[in-house]
Amino acid sequence: MNRARGISGDGVIWKICRTSAVFATIFAASAAGSEPISLAEPGGEAFDAGAIKSMAQRLSLSAYEAPAATVTRRDWSYDDQRKLRFQVDRAPWRKKPPRFEVHPLPAGWLFTRDIEINLVENGKVRPYRAMPADFPTYPLADGATTSHVPLSGFRINGPLNVADIADEIIVFQGASYFRAIGKRHLYGLSARGLAIGTQLGLGEEFPSFTRFWIVKPEPGADTILVHALLDSKSTAGAFTFAIKPGDQTTVDVSAYLYPRVDIAHVGLAPLTSMHLLSPTNTVRVKDYRPRVHDSDGLAITNGNGERLWRPLNNPKQFQVSAFAGDHPRGFGLVQRHRVFADYDDLEARYERRPTAWVDTLQMTGPGHIVLVEIPSEEEVNDNIVAFWQPEKPLKSGGEYAIRYRLYWTDDAPLRDSGPSVAPIMSKATAIASLLTIAIVPHFHKPTYRMQKFPLRTVGWSKSPYNRTMKRKVFVSHSYFSLTTPNRRSCG
Repeated sequence: MNRARGISGDGVIWKICRTSAVFATIFAASAAGSEPISLAEPGGEAFDAGAIKSMAQRLSLSAYEAPAATVTRRDWSYDDQRKLRFQVDRAPWRKKPPRFEVHPLPAGWLFTRDIEINLVENGKVRPYRAMPADFPTYPLADGATTSHVPLSGFRINGPLNVADIADEIIVFQGASYFRAIGKRHLYGLSARGLAIGTQLGLGEEFPSFTRFWIVKPEPGADTILVHALLDSKSTAGAFTFAIKPGDQTTVDVSAYLYPRVDIAHVGLAPLTSMHLLSPTNTVRVKDYRPRVHDSDGLAITNGNGERLWRPLNNPKQFQVSAFAGDHPRGFGLVQRHRVFADYDDLEARYERRPTAWVDTLQMTGPGHIVLVEIPSEEEVNDNIVAFWQPEKPLKSGGEYAIRYRLYWTDDAPLRDSGPSVAPIMSKATAIASLLTIAIVPHFHKPTYRMQKFPLRTVGWSKSPYNRTMKRKVFVSHSYFSLTTPNRRSCG
């Protein structure tokens, strides 16, 4: 499966109307600012992270200027873009054994803006320019051989799965989108810096990271810092990402937003995913696979410690749900099913897609969590968005500080995902609703074992399931499946 992203580099959103709802396939926009503003002090090249905040504030006081496209080739396909391979032996900071290294991504196809990337080493700023030797197959204009290759983003690689291989950890590309993975994961859902107007269904605004400063870690450090400048018609902002890879990769996000105008419909800590079909949601799309999704539910832990679970849906019409409750502890789009047979897809391997969980450490006061579900008939479309919406609009001329932690993991962190309770999910929802919740003590590594437990009914006094039965139990955090002879498994 090739996942195409559906926002052009010039900010034009491809819209498809379905059942009187506006469908906007979600992403891939990259942008660049005007002439670079140096962070170097006069006469020097010292890096000052605080200068990015000042830069964003100054930027918000001026009128927004949409950057011009630097790459005009629009006849490339997704596969053409994939062929533009970076020569990894030329990666900045590459060494043996590997630590953190930067792999740039070229502009082209949907990505028509040349972003600015700066490397920070020993407190000094060095602008990074990709050369033709970095991308030998990149088609430079007029046969040029010395001009730099325009860039649309970058990956950070490091020893994630094994010590001697620099695997992908996180990628920043397209508008303010980024996505990360933990150990053994494959890329799935994404996060982004900011969402504006997503819940209106009329075509949203996509702020873009236009400049980056990547700080080289000290020897032996397990975290890498990325700073970014965000710009859009409605706001400017300064972001810092502290990325720590591992079994679950964490990304600590801190940001300052400086609105140019009042923003009523803003989404903080937005997550974007895909949900096409599942055993309980097969009306819109027919497929040989039982499940096709990067996430199967929205999980929330509210301020009172209550745990909520909302299964995702591929609706017939544009649908928005709001979950009230001030100061939630966290929320996330969760991929619970971790068995290949749940998806039967040898290429996409959805069982290896990560969960993204947000610890809301500091938002902008009272608000609520919003879930947007967009009709879709193809798995290339990201049709699910979840975020925190402040109760009050962000005011023009103000400064808003936000801070949260993102987990890229198998499931919601245990301390926020409820007690050791495994809900039964079945294709036959009527049967599933009759079963009690089983208590399963082991919640760490997937394991198979035989266990007896009672299944009670609610209202069916003569149900054949009102007895103690032997089941094979697959345990994977908050999910398990049950199998019995001559019956399909639940889940």
